Amino acid sequence: MQHAERLAVTEPRGGLGVALAATLRRDLMLLMRRRSEVMNPLVFFALVITLFPLGISPDAELLAIVAPGLLWVAALLATLLSLDSLFRADFEDGCLEQLLLSPQPLALLVMAKVAVHWLLTGLPLALMAPLLGITLALPAGSYGILSLSLALGTASLSLIGAIGAALTVGLARGGVLLSLLVLPLYVPVLIFGTGAVQAALLGDALAAHLAILGALLAGALMLAPWAIAASLRISING
Repeated sequence: MQHAERLAVTEPRGGLGVALAATLRRDLMLLMRRRSEVMNPLVFFALVITLFPLGISPDAELLAIVAPGLLWVAALLATLLSLDSLFRADFEDGCLEQLLLSPQPLALLVMAKVAVHWLLTGLPLALMAPLLGITLALPAGSYGILSLSLALGTASLSLIGAIGAALTVGLARGGVLLSLLVLPLYVPVLIFGTGAVQAALLGDALAAHLAILGALLAGALMLAPWAIAASLRISING
């Protein structure tokens, strides 16, 4: 009897862990099979950065001035490019309906999907940025801050963008509407992310910029999962 009670107490906790691990593993495996969806944002990011000096000017001083803003805007657009497919495949094959029927909290399950999106999009963008910063004559002392600010910022972008992706998942051509929904919410992340890199270039205090990026990420982690779950229920159930 005591053994049965112990199993009843521990089963929900184990069930949630198994569900999160299964969601992470499934999404990683699916995206590894659809490598074009993973590579498209990264190739777009690299093309924008490498073509910009050819279209504007090869002057190193000018490129160093615009580099922080250009790298951040390109990373933002690359993240936005990958959001439309975040829930669409699961919506088309019925997996989203299964998630809604799952006994596990939907907000936590979608967090696993957003985590996979960041691991395969946001984190690679943050790691690529210093290499591409070389083509923009970005001083070497700012590479660490550039990667750190992008790592924090792209996590917020993935969480915020997932809300828009959940709202537009049922629309045939929801990409434009998705952009209109999330771009205004991206502006604070863009401002403080760019500000952190610029502060590193100028030798100013950058702790405030990074702290605000961290605060934005903390707020997104607390609020976005519930908003994503509610948006998916609206999109699927009407």
